[in-house]
Amino acid sequence: MLNIILEWIARSLAFGTVIMFGAMGETLTEKSGNMNLGTPGNMCIGGVCAFCATYLYQAKYVNVIVNENGAKVLDPSAFDYIMMIVLGICVGFLSAALAGLLFSFLTTTLRANQNVAGLAITIFGAGLAKFMRTLISAETAAKATVANTIFAKSLPFAGSLGWFGSIVFKHGFMFYLAIAIAILLHIVFKKTRTGLNLRAVGEGPATADAAGINVTKYKYVATVIGAGISGLGGVFYILEYNNGTLETASVGAIEALGWLALALVIFSVWRPLNLIWSSFLFGACYWLYNYISVFGVKTTTAQVVLLEMIPYIVTIIVLVISSVRKKRENQPPASLGLSYFREER
Repeated sequence: MLNIILEWIARSLAFGTVIMFGAMGETLTEKSGNMNLGTPGNMCIGGVCAFCATYLYQAKYVNVIVNENGAKVLDPSAFDYIMMIVLGICVGFLSAALAGLLFSFLTTTLRANQNVAGLAITIFGAGLAKFMRTLISAETAAKATVANTIFAKSLPFAGSLGWFGSIVFKHGFMFYLAIAIAILLHIVFKKTRTGLNLRAVGEGPATADAAGINVTKYKYVATVIGAGISGLGGVFYILEYNNGTLETASVGAIEALGWLALALVIFSVWRPLNLIWSSFLFGACYWLYNYISVFGVKTTTAQVVLLEMIPYIVTIIVLVISSVRKKRENQPPASLGLSYFREER
């Protein structure tokens, strides 16, 4: 029973990391007053592009050899660890950031409706995942084996720390990168002038503009970087969590997690540090249906579906409570989702 519970916790942490990346990117975006419903699409775009880059690099530069058992395997001596990490992270981040740049151009420069623009990017990202799955995989399942080996590599001392090591240290480097980014965002928002200006833009762009803050620049930078961070969620999902394949990503798995990331932003009341524990809580709630039998509870198919809805139900409850209490620090930025017209200042 203990081993199953530990497996549940470890799986929840890995699952939570996927949505944490998406939620961190959207939190940064929303702090500027932009509401990017293209977060699921950004995650799809980042993950798919990172997969394509690492898979094509693997196909071109990594040799296939025959091992002692006569099986064909990839030559481990040809693994370029640094190149795979650079390709995965940079391509994933930049491709999603490019989608964020398009969103910024549409909503900040052209003042298009933010909801429509975001949904268009999400539809495009989900379609791109399906298209690339068909284009690359054809009749056989393609797998970025080398990238998965590198991204899923745990810390060497994890096995010597017993159950604690199997939970906390048996993850790839992107797990710790997500936590580091959350802490960095907290510091930027609370301790720097840049963060203060960004929050001012999100709360009152007209007031910030009158104070000499470049509203357009802050909206662009926050949205582009936020989209890039969200794209890292797709990178983590495909290259580590999904074992380097596009199989489930092409049938809407990343898109579904992107919507969960949007819910997580509300649940964490727009605070990066809250994203750390709340994302893991979401993961535990999401996988509860698969492990609840450990506690002697038998479930029907209908009950399993209801259990999968727990993260969303909790988010709704938190939203209702925060709205009723009307605590300003728990509310979204005042100008969230609204286009700023300087002429109307």
